[in-house]
Amino acid sequence: MEKIIITACICGAEVTKLQNTAVPYTIEETAQQAYEAYQAGASVIHLHVRTDEGTPTQSKERFKKVINAIYQLCPDVIIQVSTGGSTSMSFEERMQPLLLFPEMASLDCGTCNFGSNDIFVNTEKMITDFAVYMREHNIQPEIEIFDKGMMDTAYRLRRNGILCGPIHFNFMLGVCGGMDATKENLHFLIQSLAKGDTYTASALGRHEFEMAKEAALHHGHIRVGLEDNLYLERGVLATSNKQLVEKAVNLAKSCKREIASPRQARNILHLLGGN
Repeated sequence: MEKIIITACICGAEVTKLQNTAVPYTIEETAQQAYEAYQAGASVIHLHVRTDEGTPTQSKERFKKVINAIYQLCPDVIIQVSTGGSTSMSFEERMQPLLLFPEMASLDCGTCNFGSNDIFVNTEKMITDFAVYMREHNIQPEIEIFDKGMMDTAYRLRRNGILCGPIHFNFMLGVCGGMDATKENLHFLIQSLAKGDTYTASALGRHEFEMAKEAALHHGHIRVGLEDNLYLERGVLATSNKQLVEKAVNLAKSCKREIASPRQARNILHLLGGN
């Protein structure tokens, strides 16, 4: 079976140090957590950034400082910037990290309820504008999927020439407003993949490693990290992203999957090169 890519989502935009003191805010904290996750086996860092006080930001300047700090510690890691930001941000704010021409970026392909009182807005025009900019600047998108309709949108965009080549999806399950994190839902999405396309499975909270195991068993890849899950196991807070990546590595190996290096991950994801 193909080697497995592990993505570490190290801080996100929603979780806070009040929930788990390991959540990184500062440039130094974020870079160190990315480095430790990379050492543990992560070849991709899914990157949100925060102010030193913990407020999520899409500031180009803040992203640049964090990216540079990460590359100083692990120059061959794949950095995938988030264009999701947080639900309150405008399209222009969310675009900011793309101005740095990263190797890879997330691309959300639909609007959905997000939690109990928020709406995550991604209009057709926004999706298209993100996709065209990424294509024109050789930024590889990872298509974020919260329900099946978003997958259908991505395939329609490819038929229309807006997305090109093999698509890599992240099946993000368990968000309040999206598909539940169940084996049945994950397998439905896997069965909906077009030939040659790839996927990562991720899920919120206690479902994170359930979905990771299914992905490892069914030719997929794994995303773990404090953005999605604050706990190492029931009732036990994770002390770092490294702990979660180590658990994912052990899970993958138990499923007879070897861990992809950043170079190998680039080949699997059809990336053009890297730092």
